[in-house]
Amino acid sequence: MNQIDLKGRNAIVTGGCAGLGFGIAKRLAQSGANVCIWDVDATKIGAAVEELSKSAEGGAKVIGETADISDPDGVSLAFANTLSLLDCVDITVNNAGISGPNVTSWEYPIDAWKSVVDINLSGTFYVSRQVIPHMLENDYGRIVNIASIAGKEGNPKAPAYSATKAAVIGLTKALGKELADTNVVVNCVTPAAVRTAIFDQMTQAHIDFMLSKIPMGRFGLAEEIAALVAWLASEECSFSTGAVFDISGGRATY
Repeated sequence: MNQIDLKGRNAIVTGGCAGLGFGIAKRLAQSGANVCIWDVDATKIGAAVEELSKSAEGGAKVIGETADISDPDGVSLAFANTLSLLDCVDITVNNAGISGPNVTSWEYPIDAWKSVVDINLSGTFYVSRQVIPHMLENDYGRIVNIASIAGKEGNPKAPAYSATKAAVIGLTKALGKELADTNVVVNCVTPAAVRTAIFDQMTQAHIDFMLSKIPMGRFGLAEEIAALVAWLASEECSFSTGAVFDISGGRATY
């Protein structure tokens, strides 16, 4: 594993108890960052913190906080609780998301549409809106948003997921331009499918479709995405902002 120096930095990773979020939190902790994982499922946080703590480098600590990112008041409370334990937040990874059902747009349930928008898009906005003033006050910040190749190319029978991930790309670009004259940078990554628990929300036909679109012929690994995120979260990432970093096994066409 290549070393990325995050020693002394404090990070939030939303959706950090499992899957890609867990992999990202692990890589940040291995790089020396203190990490607070946010997750809506309080029952999973303790075990995730215990496991991640085994990987923490150089005395870095791992803590957890219950947070529903679709609720702006809940985000504010989780952030206040995090600051009481970490003093400041230098890095935020907006990872939490859901896939929604795999049906055509005209059959898509309204409630499901709202849920995907509330978590994938509004949640990313609420968390970013919360942490940015704090980062500006400290004259330092790194925000990494987890978008998707679906946001660039669109996946059939995944209209809400595709639309919200496209919106996360747009939000990233807007924030990057707004903060371009500061020491707070905002970037996003657009992975192709990574086999995590989110697959449990998808039909096998949709999983097969996603695999068929990846020229490398395999799904991504959480560790591969986490390696890119770790660099984007580092001080070395100083001249990229509002940017979209493809990590899709060759699927992306632009």
